[in-house]
Amino acid sequence: MTRPKLSVRPRSVRGKEVAKLRRQGTLPGVVYGAGQESMSIAMDAREFEVLHRQAGRNAVVDIELDGNKPQPVLLHGIQEHPVTRKPIHIDFLAVNMEEERTIDVAILIVGESEAVDKQGGVLLHLRDAVLVRAKPDDIPSGVELDITPLVDFELTLHASDLQMPPGVTLVTEASEAVARVQAPRLEEIEEPVAEEVEGVEGVEPAAEDGEGSEASEESSDS
Repeated sequence: MTRPKLSVRPRSVRGKEVAKLRRQGTLPGVVYGAGQESMSIAMDAREFEVLHRQAGRNAVVDIELDGNKPQPVLLHGIQEHPVTRKPIHIDFLAVNMEEERTIDVAILIVGESEAVDKQGGVLLHLRDAVLVRAKPDDIPSGVELDITPLVDFELTLHASDLQMPPGVTLVTEASEAVARVQAPRLEEIEEPVAEEVEGVEGVEPAAEDGEGSEASEESSDS
């Protein structure tokens, strides 16, 4: 199996000085796990972003350190800038390719629900991810959930309805509810309220049949 490759180099810069690396287009990271000592690394930020778009979540990548033999690692964590959402630090986990791992994977919605499209319901995602077990090369970026069976508001899909790829075992309880459709809410129609003028502070009632003008004249005559 051909895995994505990423060139990295050792990194001695730490702390506040790392910000200078980022401004220069260099992304800091670390490699740990599999009984080896943690190693600080750096990589080209643009090269990583291209690889991440292509490989996706939970990808196994071959990192090449200064031309040495490629080492398979799991893309284990990405720290992002809170505003720009750009990666600012990458965690790679060194793995044994023959050893199964338990990991969270996203639920990917596919298909169309009649209860949503024709009856105006709202699809409820009761879980965004599930636990699965697989060897590193078999770990998927997500598992698909076909919502076509949701034809009314009484049905619920469970973890057992997820489509597991070959080599992947579901760890989450099969009976765990993952999606259903909520019926649309009926909006209450409010009756328009007529504006009341009389009795409102600061508003004089309209004079009828000239009474207002006559009262005014009598007042002036006195």
